[in-house]
Amino acid sequence: MILLFVTTSYDPSDSQLSEAAALARKLGGRFIQRRRMTLAQLRQRFGDEDILLLTKDRMEYHHELRLPLFFHPSTAAVRIKRLRNGEKDPLLQLAGIGPGDRIVDCTAGLGSDAIVFSFAAGPEGAVTAIESASIPAFLLQQGLRTYHSEVPGLDEAMRRIEVLQKDHAEVLKAMEPGSCDVVYFDPMFRQPITESSSIKAIRGLADDRALSPESVALARRAARRAVILKEHRDSAEFGRLGFAEVHRSSTKIAYGVIRC
Repeated sequence: MILLFVTTSYDPSDSQLSEAAALARKLGGRFIQRRRMTLAQLRQRFGDEDILLLTKDRMEYHHELRLPLFFHPSTAAVRIKRLRNGEKDPLLQLAGIGPGDRIVDCTAGLGSDAIVFSFAAGPEGAVTAIESASIPAFLLQQGLRTYHSEVPGLDEAMRRIEVLQKDHAEVLKAMEPGSCDVVYFDPMFRQPITESSSIKAIRGLADDRALSPESVALARRAARRAVILKEHRDSAEFGRLGFAEVHRSSTKIAYGVIRC
């Protein structure tokens, strides 16, 4: 991954400056001191559009034509709070996730579902989050490692997740038959839900290819229990990919299930 330059928020600490310079070296980009310049002024002066901004609390990816992209547990924190209060989670119920399970999230994005899977699977379980796009994968790796939450169990769930920046088909092909419990797909919807600001931020950066029948076949081979597909509730992808069992929610999403 190449980010054209790395900078900081205004009035950075020495540790922020050191971290930003180290990140620039790691990513093959340039470290530029922010001083009192706006991001627009930085672009105007240095002629670049892509910026990794290191603030006190997080890293943000900025592109001139997109909303800022950054890691946040998002709805995962809300869902984990509900689980701790004894409420049910529809995705976990469909997948039958419990302590000790191994889950492979093939299209992790910024990891919201992977975090919930990890919380439910517990310390004895394992969650692999695969993200082929370099920028989301980098933000996910850094965020899972450094984000701190006040929700009990959330930090531990994040730290347990293994992130792979690879094509999910390659990973599935290398897996032994029946070597995980659940394989999960949440690809970019063919019919976008435009109200979601988080999806707007990642669209154009994440892999937007349609899920292939070959990947579904590989997932069925790898999973012992189920293959799950999340899509728009009116999507034709369920039928095209062989997900005859479809559970529609009261929102605009649905889950397709193939029992293994």
